[in-house]
Formats: sequence, structure tokens, C-alpha cells
Amino acid sequence: MGKEIGEHAKHAGSHSTRITVVEAIVLSAVAIITAWSGYSAAKWATDSSLELAKASAMHTKASRAYEESLIIRAGDATTFNAWFGAYVTGRKQAIAVAERRFRPQFKVAFDAWLKTDPFTNRHAPPGPEAMPEYHPTGEAESVRLDASADHEYKVGEHSAGVGDDYVRTTVILASVLFLIGISSHFPVRAARIALISVGVGLLVFAVVLVALLPRPPLN
Repeated sequence: MGKEIGEHAKHAGSHSTRITVVEAIVLSAVAIITAWSGYSAAKWATDSSLELAKASAMHTKASRAYEESLIIRAGDATTFNAWFGAYVTGRKQAIAVAERRFRPQFKVAFDAWLKTDPFTNRHAPPGPEAMPEYHPTGEAESVRLDASADHEYKVGEHSAGVGDDYVRTTVILASVLFLIGISSHFPVRAARIALISVGVGLLVFAVVLVALLPRPPLN
């Protein structure tokens, strides 16, 4: 910026002082807004990386919770099969032992299943695991973590998009810098004013874009 302003000062003798002042003001504004856009883009990129990392970690936890629920389902099915085998063969002691091995949560679903009279009611659920009362440990946690992970991923995508918008604004500001930078090399006053006018127009457009974009996160 200092170099460009210095170049304008060299040409002050052949061009209007007012134009030189306008160029200096525009360059100063470009410097400030470019710094803000670069800072904002970096902050949003960091926020996006953090959110996407959270989403990945939550998906991993959700997978572990779901695997835990599958293991519990298999254990419940094993104890139920032992109870069912004892029941159909009429071994009361084996039935009692099998029922004592039920998990408390599974016992709730088992009792609800027995109330449907499954041995005479053809419309009864096939087993306790088909009952709405059956909730294996980890299943609800898996659903919750997956939903949270999806939310964090969307937030990360949004942050990345905002960061890209700030980068595009920085590119526009670079174009302004280029136009103002070469304007002093044109001896024709009209050409210089035209370049400055285009640059100012782009600068105003960039300022509007920056004003409409969300502010960078505070964290």
C-alpha cells in the first residue's frame, strides 16, 4: 500500500491533487477491508474445521454406542432362548434360572410380552425384543449422537461457505488494488478517472458483501 501511495505522489505534479487524495483514500479503505476479510475468512475456516472434527468424533461415538446395543441385543436373545427352551420343555428350575439372568431393562419388555399371551395369541409380537418397551443400552444414545453429528456437520459446511464468501470478497478487493495501482501510470486524465471509478464501484460492492456476511465467530 505504501509503495502504491508513493507512486501516486510522484505523479502528483502531472495529475490533480484531488485524484491523488481519492486514490490514497481508496487504497487505505482497501487495506482495511482486505485485512478484515482475510481475518474473517481464517476464523470461519477454523470454525469449520472444528465443527467437522466434532461431527466426525460424534459419528465415531454413535457407531460405538450402536455396536454396544447390538452386543446387548445378542445377549438378551441368548438369555431369552435359554428361557424359551426351558419353558417348552417344562423345566421350572431352568425357567427360574433363565429369568434371573435377564437384564432389568429386558425384564420390563419380557413382562410386557407375556401380557400379550404370546402362546395363544397369534397376533402377539414374536418376542420381547419386538416390544416397544425394549430399549437396549446404547441404541438411544446412538440415535442422539448421530443427530448431533449431522447438525455439527451442517454447521461446519455453513462455516466453510461463509469463509469462501470472504475469500471471494478479498479477490474483488485485490482487483480494486490493481486498478488503482495502474491508474497513476495513465497520462490521460479521463482514463485515470475511469479506472478509479471502476475501482470505487468494486470497492462499494465488496463493502456491501462484507456487510451482508455474518461476523466471524468469537471463539
